[in-house]
Amino acid sequence: MNILCELAHVSRAGYYKWLMHANKPDKDYNDYLKVKEVFDQGKSKYGWRSIKMRLEAMNHKKIQRIMRKYELITKVRKKNPYKQIMKKRMEHRIFPNKLKREFHQIVPFKVFCTDITYIPFHSRFVYLSVIKDIATGEVVAWNVSLYLEMTLVTDTIKNMRLDSYENIMIHSDQGFHYTNPSYIEVVKELKMIQSMSGKGSCIDNAPIESFFGHLKDELDYQSCQSFEELRLAIEKYMRYYNYERKQWTRNKMTPVEYRNHLSTESRGVGVGF
Repeated sequence: MNILCELAHVSRAGYYKWLMHANKPDKDYNDYLKVKEVFDQGKSKYGWRSIKMRLEAMNHKKIQRIMRKYELITKVRKKNPYKQIMKKRMEHRIFPNKLKREFHQIVPFKVFCTDITYIPFHSRFVYLSVIKDIATGEVVAWNVSLYLEMTLVTDTIKNMRLDSYENIMIHSDQGFHYTNPSYIEVVKELKMIQSMSGKGSCIDNAPIESFFGHLKDELDYQSCQSFEELRLAIEKYMRYYNYERKQWTRNKMTPVEYRNHLSTESRGVGVGF
């Protein structure tokens, strides 16, 4: 006996305790048979609630305990992938193009465009989100990240720091981030007007596309060795673009100079959509 217990890695006391209970009848067995019969009738798809409705006299806690004890595992119905896709499509809303390529704006801080661009960085990409004032060409907010998370765009719009966001237009493409419920909710809470380009129409968002073209031509991002170095380089470029880079189509002024110029001219002028 000692040798057998040693081989089985059990104590003599443990063996005798098991032997004492092994010959006792299982008090749950008859109830198990009832539960098992209903469980089989349901083709292993019934949970404890469905079984309880068919065995009203049996306590629901006992049913749960018996199912765990005898490993009566319910087959979980798989979610319909097509329904999931349709649900996602309904959550992601598309808004009409209210801007309609009216890029000649004369009131600062009234109409903005936004988008995300990809910057190559050490065998991967860094993602830059920008919001630009269409009237002045000024970059009013930006955000850079190693990841394409929703906070990339929601934080950008919060970084605008305007006195009032009400009735201000924000125009974008139909990208995943801009049709996302969390972005839409931020725009709604700020009482902004949301506008979107037509599907696959880059021209509808030409001002921001033009800015990204200049940035990638003029920013020396390839020499940056770390993400922080790249972030500082982008920050420096944004200051240069807004305060130093004169633009021919804006009376040879920088965006900030042109903003001050338009603000003086457009006092009392309102634009509605």
